[in-house]
Amino acid sequence: MEKRGRGGKPSSSTASQPPPPPPPPPRRERRPSMFEREAYAQILKERLRDSVHDVQYVEPPFDDPVAGLGKEWKSTLAKVKFAGSYRMEPLKKFQAHSVETEAQQILKLADRILSAVKEFGYHRYKFIIKVLFIQKTGQAINIASRWIWDVAWDSWVAVKQETETYVALALVFALYCE
Repeated sequence: MEKRGRGGKPSSSTASQPPPPPPPPPRRERRPSMFEREAYAQILKERLRDSVHDVQYVEPPFDDPVAGLGKEWKSTLAKVKFAGSYRMEPLKKFQAHSVETEAQQILKLADRILSAVKEFGYHRYKFIIKVLFIQKTGQAINIASRWIWDVAWDSWVAVKQETETYVALALVFALYCE
């Protein structure tokens, strides 16, 4: 006669053994540290593989020819670091009167644009003039404006003057007032 356990099944010597443990997961390779000399170029290649960032020159942190492979790449992850100067006062003090005269000239430019636009004789329009002077320093800038807009009657114009050192941008918004 067979002995039965609690489940009503015959007990056997193989049923009392625990199932074999599952195999351990495959071991993943350790990612290289960015502080290892030979891994620097590999990390740059991985980070910039599908990159669409602007490319600029970056000094590598090592004098190693392996690190020289990534010289021409720079991602937006890299930050420019400045050494502390420990200077308690500026090299040149801010002179409000000279800045005020320059700002006044810019305002005169906006007034000249406004008066020229008004000479066209558009009735019941309100005009908004924005004049921007942007220094070229190798960086990008996005300018945005939001308005309650009627696409049938409202419009805008952008005029750009560009030199080697700056970009002047004049925006003229025409909003129809009912």
